[in-house]
Parts: sequence; structure tokens; C-alpha cells
Amino acid sequence: MENNNILKSSVIIGLSFIIGFIIISYSLIQIKSFDNLLVVTGSSKQLVVSDIAKWNASFSRSSYDTNLNNGYTKMKSDEEIVRSFLRENGVSENEITITPVSMQKNYKYDSNYDKPDEYTLTQNVTIESNDIEKIKLISTSAQSVIEKGVIFSANAPQYYYSKLSESRIDLLPLAMEDARKRAESISGKKAGSLKSVSMGVVQVLQPNSVDISDYGMYDTSTVEKEIMITVRASFSLK
Repeated sequence: MENNNILKSSVIIGLSFIIGFIIISYSLIQIKSFDNLLVVTGSSKQLVVSDIAKWNASFSRSSYDTNLNNGYTKMKSDEEIVRSFLRENGVSENEITITPVSMQKNYKYDSNYDKPDEYTLTQNVTIESNDIEKIKLISTSAQSVIEKGVIFSANAPQYYYSKLSESRIDLLPLAMEDARKRAESISGKKAGSLKSVSMGVVQVLQPNSVDISDYGMYDTSTVEKEIMITVRASFSLK
């Protein structure tokens, strides 16, 4: 009986040594593997020129509830003035979107509740065109609409680039090459096979800007833009 207990103890101790040796060996292999693996970030940029321009504006009128019909009549007249201004500046009808009249009740700040309710009537205008220079010119000429009695408010033009997906494909191999060069520069070794890669968000920036975001940026204020992509890659080292 005593011999059986000794035998069992010997077997358990032997198995423990074997398992421990396997764990240590595997850990050393993992450590050696990580020693020959480097994770780096690469990037690439491309300067492009916007090919779409958008211009948003609005016009409005205030009207009491006792005279809303007259308010709508004035809005119709204002819309014709706006459309005429756009046509005279070379904007085609298919480039113009004008929303129907929206109506919002104005808050009464005084205690005279006997006054009739006042409403603000508004229509939004959106111009979208591939003619960048035309939109830039129109956005600086809106004063002529105001001079005709229209309560007109306009934003700065916004500029977009329609071939962003194509640029991203073109920039990807350049970013990968940049990552490989960084891996070799950091390690002093030659980068071997690619082990993993993930692509970051696309940044569309003003030229020479460093104002990036983890969620991606899309600057619309400039005609010229700089597209930047990043990749996170891991390489084996030789």
C-alpha cells in the first residue's frame, strides 16, 4: 500500500515537471516570436481639388396670424426674386432646391397677451454644382437679393471631392510602404512578411493642416484639400 502511494506521488511529480516544462517552452517561443514582430503606423497623403460645391441660404418673413395669407404671398414673391438672381448668374433649375415654406410661432416676451400671435415663415435654398468658380462668385453677390427687399441669409460655400473612394485605394499601398520603411528604420532590421494590418479613418483636411480626429475629419471650407489615410501594420523582422 505504501509502495502504491509512493508510485502515485512520483507520477504526479513527474507530470507536473513535464507540464511546467511545456508551459515554459511555449512562453519562450511566444517571447521569441514577439521579439521578431514590430507594430507600426504608416500614412500617405494626396492633394486634390474639390469638384462639387454646395451653397446653403434661406429667406424669411414675419407675419401675424391675422395676416398669414399676405405673408405667404410675400414669400412667393421673394422666391421668384431668388430664382431670378440664380438664373441670371448661370445656375440651372436642376442645380436649385428650394424647400416649401416652414412656419414657426414666435415666443411672446412681454405680458401683452392680447397681441396677435406672430410667426416666422422660412424657405431654405440649396445650390449644388460642379462649377466651383460659379458658386464662389454667386456667394459673394447675394447683396443684390437683399437690395430688392428679400430678408436673405447665406452661409459660406462648402466644397467636396467626389472621388474620395478612388483616392483611398490609391493611397493604401503608399501607406503600407511607409509603414514598412518605418519598421525598418525603428528596428534596424529588414521587415519581412506582413502579419496583420488595419486601416484608420480617412482625414480630408485643409492643405498642411494637422487638425485630425479619431473619428475622421472632412473639411469643407477650402477648394484644395489634402486626403490622408493611415494603416496600422505588424511585420516580422529578419
